[in-house]
Amino acid sequence: MLDYKLLEALAAVIDQAGFERGARALGLTQSAVSQRIKLLEARLGQPVLVRTPRLGPTPLGRRLLNHVQQVRLLEHDLLDQIPALGDSEQRLRIAINADSLATWWPQVTGAFCQTHELLLDMLVEDQEVALKRMRDGEVAGCICSTPRPVQGARSHPLGSMRYRALASPDFVRRHIAGEDGVIPSRLPAEKLRSMPAIVYGRDDRLQHRLLAEMGFDEPFPHHLCPSSEGFVHLALSGMGYGMIPEQQARHLLDSGELVDIAPDHALDIPLYWHHWRHGGSTLEQLTDYLLRHCSAMLLPIPEQQPPRPGTL
Repeated sequence: MLDYKLLEALAAVIDQAGFERGARALGLTQSAVSQRIKLLEARLGQPVLVRTPRLGPTPLGRRLLNHVQQVRLLEHDLLDQIPALGDSEQRLRIAINADSLATWWPQVTGAFCQTHELLLDMLVEDQEVALKRMRDGEVAGCICSTPRPVQGARSHPLGSMRYRALASPDFVRRHIAGEDGVIPSRLPAEKLRSMPAIVYGRDDRLQHRLLAEMGFDEPFPHHLCPSSEGFVHLALSGMGYGMIPEQQARHLLDSGELVDIAPDHALDIPLYWHHWRHGGSTLEQLTDYLLRHCSAMLLPIPEQQPPRPGTL
């Protein structure tokens, strides 16, 4: 049988990103936590942590972390029926893309977290990367653009976010508009090749998808800005153009502070909610809540990308 004190030590080290902080969270010495990790590895006959060059779980460690998180969720379900078990802080670790976090997610989940006294650990990841966190057992749920769930999980379609290529009027005057001030309906390759874009991060492929739709597949100059709010501010400052959620920039478009430079090339990105199949009642209740309330905040998923919910 697994010794859960040893597993809690592993979870604390990963959650707190270090032995010292993990020990502090458990109220133990760093030496005691280190000894628990060594004992766990000795009993299993293989390592659960990679120490260098950066601390992280091994494949076995990720499976154990997944197990620990599910056990925590299931144990919390018992508290209503067995109060003698004591109080337990209810936390969920979620991987979510920055744009959802900056737009619809707080409005949808705020009331649920207050009602259920739920605390969230939110890891900000691009839609394409969030599912890897799920697969590695680091999160109990995630928002991503892929409908197919990982083993042991379910996925549900939530809706889609519409992204538009936006820039400031000053940027348009300097890089795009002709002498008459009009934005051409099809941007010439020489303009796409030279005018700077804004990209969220190296895993962000929205800009590349936009340019591919416009028939351009060459390298292009770009700023990297891993902040949804900072992304908008860079566009407002005239530093570049970028793919910004319509929901986030609607008031800026209405006021004329940002301009759509490719109105025929908006991208609708589908969003799916993935969660463990056996994650306890709170996770199931959060799932039901999301499915009931997201339709009011998101667009329907485009027909050419039909949802494929299911389990593996």
